[in-house]
Amino acid sequence: MMFPKTGLYAITQTENKTPDQILNEVSAALNSGVKVLQYRDKQPVDAVYLAGALKELCHEHKTPLIINDDIKLAKLIGADGVHIGQEDGQLSYAREILGKNVIIGVSCYDSLERALEAEQNTADYVAFGRFFPSNSKPLAAPAHISTLQNAKNSIKVPIVAIGGILPSNGAELLAAGADMLAVIGGVFDQAPYQSALAYQALFK
Repeated sequence: MMFPKTGLYAITQTENKTPDQILNEVSAALNSGVKVLQYRDKQPVDAVYLAGALKELCHEHKTPLIINDDIKLAKLIGADGVHIGQEDGQLSYAREILGKNVIIGVSCYDSLERALEAEQNTADYVAFGRFFPSNSKPLAAPAHISTLQNAKNSIKVPIVAIGGILPSNGAELLAAGADMLAVIGGVFDQAPYQSALAYQALFK
């Protein structure tokens, strides 16, 4: 499955939620037109079951499922891709394990240099952030709008922005050069269908 060129990139919110709750929330968000789903779970109980169920759900909507951090899990369930951070293993290792057709995204924080290196090493997309205060990563270093602007002028793969993004501030990031907006709480804090729908107008 190809990585989309634009749209809402939803990331699961799993803390203190049952697998059924997570699946129901993701289903609602997918019905709103989410373009990519990332399974992110820092304290997984049964990651293989949940990731497999999310994959089925995503494929019903023709939406790629990306696994956060875990290259082995992505391989095991046949996920569409994996997202790796600074300490999650080398991109080249992920490519070797998962093959040339699997989507690989890389966290670049506020570093254009890291993004250029990732693109050169076959990353399918790059992600910058956090741009605004974020409950999921409160201690993450801030990224700057100028980084997006510079990336847009020098990077050909899709650019994802993340970190405290709301319907009220997302347009600023898209105007600066982001192709996709990655969101956790803005979608899953409450009423995922309506919440995700509120972002869709930004892409029209």
